[in-house]
Amino acid sequence: MGGSANLDLSNYELRWPAALFVSEGERVLRSSHRSWEEQAVWLLTEALAGTTAVADFEDLPNHPAPSDDPWASTTPGWDTRHGMDKRDWLTELVNRASELRRAAEPRPYWPQRQGRGLSHDGSTPWDARRDFERIISDFADNGYLVEVFGEECVDDPNELPDASRVIERRLAIPDLWPLAPTTWDEDTFFGLIEVFHDLVSRPRSRRLHSFGGCGWHHSEFHNGPARILYRGKVNELLHESGIEYELAAEGEDLGRLVAVTDDARSALVHRALTDSAPDITTRVRHAVALFRGRDTTMESKRSAIVTLAGILEERRALIKDQLGKDEGALFQIANGYDLRHRDAKQRGDYDEAFLDWIFWWYLGTVELTNRLIASRATG
Repeated sequence: MGGSANLDLSNYELRWPAALFVSEGERVLRSSHRSWEEQAVWLLTEALAGTTAVADFEDLPNHPAPSDDPWASTTPGWDTRHGMDKRDWLTELVNRASELRRAAEPRPYWPQRQGRGLSHDGSTPWDARRDFERIISDFADNGYLVEVFGEECVDDPNELPDASRVIERRLAIPDLWPLAPTTWDEDTFFGLIEVFHDLVSRPRSRRLHSFGGCGWHHSEFHNGPARILYRGKVNELLHESGIEYELAAEGEDLGRLVAVTDDARSALVHRALTDSAPDITTRVRHAVALFRGRDTTMESKRSAIVTLAGILEERRALIKDQLGKDEGALFQIANGYDLRHRDAKQRGDYDEAFLDWIFWWYLGTVELTNRLIASRATG
């Protein structure tokens, strides 16, 4: 998408991933409902830092003033916008989202630099629990838990769902709401991270109910954007805390904590999941989930490798055609080591790192055969 470069973007900073802002912004722009402006303000409030973008949007007219109209607005800053109305302005902002600066956290202040921002014993895991509570509090303040927890209203005395019971039904642990991070063990903490990934849902609309100081009411929920934001914030927290897990963004284990891998391996997983045929994708998803789960074992890693080996066995003729006699090396490892047949002839005295190596080798070969099949189909 191209822009006319009328806007000065220097005063705007984007808090959201650019692609998410574009998709939600385009959805707002497609709306012909009279409430589209309120949805636009809510989007700008959430996605951009500060209030500057909202103020600039609200300063614009609903329709552009003709350039030769002597009564056209002379509001400060209006002349630089070349007669744009609200839709024009938001359209260009969305089109040029990739040019926006990313909002950055402030550099550490004196107490943090002196180590006084840590918990009483200086341990980062407890810091992570405390900061996770803040993340959930922010999501709750913005209405992201209303769909499952409900929302109080002075005009509606109906009893709200018991939030603690909602969590308990999923995690089988009672009395976790309101959040009390100092009471969590590691399993509870990680369990809550996964549960809230499934609970958050972004309200695309809100209205102010002023009677009795009631406050904002949220509606039009969608969990897709919420989960993207949630994964980004939580994964950043885990990384900064030195916790070597992250929430999976795709696959059978979507929204579950998995072992962190480097960018190249993450890209390989993505290609293997998105470029495979549907029947193969299901098996690859299962293999990836078995291999990278937080509770993975040597046995589950073996099962993951066996699943991939089965796919390659079905493609053996293709591999032999491309590699010649060397194709046998792929299957010699699966058959000669304690992986598939599990008999007395197989070798089992190897380190777990061997399983990691063979898994990534087999997954890379599945991805290679995907490309070979695609090239044959188009060649």
